[in-house]
Amino acid sequence: MLSMRRHAWALATGIVLAGCQTKVVQEFPLTHLQAEMKLDSGIREYDDGNYKIASRNIQSALDEGLTTPSQARAHKYLAFIDCISGQQTQCREQFHKALEANPKLELKPEEVGHPIWGPVFRSVKAGMSAK
Repeated sequence: MLSMRRHAWALATGIVLAGCQTKVVQEFPLTHLQAEMKLDSGIREYDDGNYKIASRNIQSALDEGLTTPSQARAHKYLAFIDCISGQQTQCREQFHKALEANPKLELKPEEVGHPIWGPVFRSVKAGMSAK
C-alpha cells in the first residue's frame, strides 16, 4: 500500500512538473517574439530619425531577451545612435558588445563607409581581433 502511494505521488509530481515545463517552454518563444518586434520597431524609429525613441525601444528589446544574432544587431544600432549623438565612448562599447554577440559581424557597404561610425567599428573590430 505504501509503495502504491509513493508511485502515485511520483506520478502526480511528474505530471505537475511536466505541466510547469510546458508552460515555460510555451512562454519562452513568445518572449523572444515580443523582443524581436520591439527591436524591429526601434529600427524603424531609427530609420525615421527618431533616435531617442529608437534607443529606448532597442534597449527594451535587449532587456526582454533577444536571440544572440538579434543582440548583435541591436547593439550595432545603439552604436550608430551613440556615434551620431557624439558619444564616442558609448559607441565603441556598443560595437564591442555587438562583436561579442557575433564576432563575424560586418557592416553593410552603405554602413561601413559612414564617416563617423565606420572608423570606430573598424577600430573596435581590429582591437578584438588582435586579442
